[in-house]
Amino acid sequence: QVQLVESGGGLVQAGGSLRLSCAASGSTFSITTMGWFRQAPGKEREFVAVVSRNGGATYYADSVKGRFTISRDNAKNTVYLQMNSLKPEDTAVYYCASSRLAFTTTHVGDFDSWGQGTQVTVSS
Repeated sequence: QVQLVESGGGLVQAGGSLRLSCAASGSTFSITTMGWFRQAPGKEREFVAVVSRNGGATYYADSVKGRFTISRDNAKNTVYLQMNSLKPEDTAVYYCASSRLAFTTTHVGDFDSWGQGTQVTVSS
């Protein structure tokens, strides 16, 4: 498995930006799909964005499309989530996750390693 540690969360006003980072340990990082998910209080964990093994393909939830950008640097074993034009409804704990499946997936159940999460709070 891959060990994941998120950073970069915080409090920001609506319309602002944050950049989340997820540092991974382990030699298998480059062969895993990496994703970001979020969970707001009282709600289920939901898909936000995913990037394929080589970074060539990305997918986004409709709610963040055009505002968030996922990227990865395999040389640094790190995946990023750039979040722009933040809205109060983006408030949640954001989790980084990895999947060893051979195909790029957005399903939460396909991810087998998870970080501890980082809080993002957007004030109105």
